[in-house]
This record gives sequence, C-alpha cells and structure tokens, in this order.
Amino acid sequence: MPSVARPANQPDPAVWERRTVARLQAGDDAALRELFDQYGSFVFGLAQRVTANRALAEDITQDVFVYVWTNSQRIDLGVGSLRSYLGVVTHRRAVDLVRSEESRKSREARDAEKAPVVASDIGEHTVAVAQADMVRAALEQLPEEQRQIVVMTYLDGCSYREAAVALGIPEGTAKSRGRLALAKLAASLSAIGVTA
Repeated sequence: MPSVARPANQPDPAVWERRTVARLQAGDDAALRELFDQYGSFVFGLAQRVTANRALAEDITQDVFVYVWTNSQRIDLGVGSLRSYLGVVTHRRAVDLVRSEESRKSREARDAEKAPVVASDIGEHTVAVAQADMVRAALEQLPEEQRQIVVMTYLDGCSYREAAVALGIPEGTAKSRGRLALAKLAASLSAIGVTA
C-alpha cells in the first residue's frame, strides 16, 4: 500500500509530541496552547462521555491541562503517545469526579434522612418508613446471589460491571441476576400493595 505523503508543514506526530513535551518541560506556555488546540476537543469529549455533564467536562478539561502543565516531567512518551497519556489522565479525573459527586449525593441523602420531620410531614414520613421496612423485608426474601447484586448496584452505587468483578462472575450473569431480583421484588411488593 503506498504511503500518504504528509504536507511539508506538518511534522511526524511522534516528533511533534516529543518536541511539545520538551517545550512543556522547559516552561514554554505556547506549547501548552498548541497542545490544547491539538487535543482539547478529545479531552473534553472523553470527559463528557464519562460524566454525561457538559459543565463537569469543561472543569475536567481545564484541570487536565493545568495538571499537564504543572506535571509535565511525569510525561513518558516511551510508555505511550501523548494522546494516550491525556486520555488516561482525563478518564481518571472524570471517574474520580463522578465518584465524588455520587458520594456527595449519598451524604446529602443521609443527612436529609437525619433531618427532623416537620409535623405536616409526619403522615408521609410514617408511610415512607413503613414502605421502606416492607422493601427491606422483600429484599431479605431474595436468594443471596440476587440480593447481593441489588445491594451492590442500587444501594452501594456499583455498576453491574463493578459488581460482577467484585463477585467474580460475568457481567451478563450479574445483569440477569439483577433483572430477576427486581422482578421478584416488584411482584412481592405489588402483592402487599407497595408500588413504585
């Protein structure tokens, strides 16, 4: 297959990456601008896919390039390309941020549960507590392997993939156990008059 000729003004990507990293390590802020021009949309797109949130993706994109600027000595092109390095840094930051957000929401939910109940909400609160007790009882009736999946995915916030890895089972098995468990829970709760 004939090779495609590269325009004279466009250097080999590996050469460009080596030069750009050297310039970053020398403190050349123009290199950072060029790096952002080259890979900014890639970093933003990856961050947005992981977080499903444009504002968070924008924050992550900025954080990634600040991190690269302040930690340019850590870049090792012998391990992989600059694009791969940026992808790893972006993915880690996005996952950390998503976990942090989930943790914050869980904390807020726990704090809300601890908040004093106002007199006008006592009836609703009593019904909610009774329903929660019924859900717990129905959950206890599930076989252990199904209960584990429900607890891990709905209460602990794991994905099916994370639950499967933790339990040492295929992801498809985890999903089918989860679907079966949810169907059983719905049937049990429906039989006693609890609806979603």
